[in-house]
Amino acid sequence: MGVRARLKDLAGLEDKFVSGHGLCPGCGIPIMLRLVLRATEYPIVAVNATGCLEVCSSGFPYTAWKIPWMHNAFENAGATAAGIEAAYKALKRRGKLPGGDKKIKIVAFGGDGGTYDIGLQSLSGAMERGHDIVYICYDNQSYANTGGQRSGATPFGASATTSPAGTKLPGKLQWRKNLTEIMAAHGIYAAQASVSHWKDLFMKAQKALEIDGPAFLNVLIPCPTEWKTKPEDGVRLAKIAVDSKVWPLYEVENGKYKINYYPKKEVDVVEWLKPQGRFAHMFKPGNEWMIEEYRRRVNEEWERLVRLTKA
Repeated sequence: MGVRARLKDLAGLEDKFVSGHGLCPGCGIPIMLRLVLRATEYPIVAVNATGCLEVCSSGFPYTAWKIPWMHNAFENAGATAAGIEAAYKALKRRGKLPGGDKKIKIVAFGGDGGTYDIGLQSLSGAMERGHDIVYICYDNQSYANTGGQRSGATPFGASATTSPAGTKLPGKLQWRKNLTEIMAAHGIYAAQASVSHWKDLFMKAQKALEIDGPAFLNVLIPCPTEWKTKPEDGVRLAKIAVDSKVWPLYEVENGKYKINYYPKKEVDVVEWLKPQGRFAHMFKPGNEWMIEEYRRRVNEEWERLVRLTKA
């Protein structure tokens, strides 16, 4: 079958992240992991920043990982992955690699708190230096593991424990950080994906894992706990995020922007906002301006993205 797994063989491939973990019902992280870890036949070494995935998959003496895996702090996933890659190259040069010159891939995983915010410095450094690693951000739009605080990925208007909606504050007032474009500015392959569009996610993971050099994937991950939704609604809401242009699917390769999915019909942002308890206050009298601002900004960013594809 070669390095590139075929879609028709996907279900039959070995699961490298298995059941028995403690991730919440409806969490999108296991969906993402089972797909991306099947996207190559090269051996994978995983680096995992502190966060939901790390805490819930590695409770001693158990593990849900069937590949070499290393836990590191919130702030240094990029540096840890870069260090492993440098050590691998040094051993390879000296002919000291167990099993000869077999190629391996180093993949770092981090949530939005450990990627957009706390780990951004080491991630940027690893990308700028050109290390042959893939960094995958599982973006559930909050510090879901540490109390539901707002992060740089939390959307405008969302109520979080450090930006609670009330009489003094109508939720988070800042727009979310555009981390995918920040990573693209490093001159690397950067892409945005969602668990709702599994084929697109799988193909992007394959591309990222086959690149000789740094690559970055930003994956929208439903979080029933912090989105205040039903566990069974996660994938549907992730799809609405894509269809309403809240979370466009696109990639940047060699500096060229490409939109991978154009919604077939107009879906208003209200369909994304209303089912989520974190946005409930936006539908109260007097807060209509928040929905209008959300809609305006989403449309503005989509139009800008379309222009970038034509540049």
